[in-house]
Amino acid sequence: MRILLVEDSRLIGEAVKDHIATTPHAVDWVLRLEDADAAVGSVDYGLILLDLQLPDGDGISFLKRIRRNRMTVPVIILTARDQVTDRIEGLNAGADDYLVKPFDLGELEARVAAVSRRYDGRPQPILQFGDMEVDRPHHALTVAGDTVLLTRREWAVLDLLVARPGIIVPKGQIEEALYEFGAEIESNTVEVYVSRLRKKVGKERIRTIRGIGYLLEEK
Repeated sequence: MRILLVEDSRLIGEAVKDHIATTPHAVDWVLRLEDADAAVGSVDYGLILLDLQLPDGDGISFLKRIRRNRMTVPVIILTARDQVTDRIEGLNAGADDYLVKPFDLGELEARVAAVSRRYDGRPQPILQFGDMEVDRPHHALTVAGDTVLLTRREWAVLDLLVARPGIIVPKGQIEEALYEFGAEIESNTVEVYVSRLRKKVGKERIRTIRGIGYLLEEK
């Protein structure tokens, strides 16, 4: 999943970005609402982490704006505002969760996973596909009872596929999940990671839809 982090504190921004880099997700970090507007206009994000007090405006106004534009991307507010009225305002504006600073990075990761599960329509954390079992929150995978270890980017590919079993995931969406905005992407990058993933979970599980993308067989 590709995440947009809107945070003007370099200390917090670096910490959050570095932590997310240890998960299967990619993150784009911007410090201003102007850049956040440009980012959501060009990239289909899986989730937004939004600070409220930014140099060029209030994050609430940005949140209301994207909701008026019918953007359904989940949003978690990250802010030092800890009053109940502030939380109510943020949730009423369209936020999916609200985390008060300072926060534990492990808790942030858990909240990201929980919000993502709600949007996937799959509240169960452990998914079963034949003899393959996927524990998305803990990034744990077993095939025929054996633990299978994946790299961060292999997880990014698998996570997209298991979230939509039987549904084609476009190649471009996989590229976005693999790399941060502006990163260099080789023409065969997706094919390389899908090939590696097939070797670990079974070639027959992932079907290529030529010219479009890939899908995970449900059985």
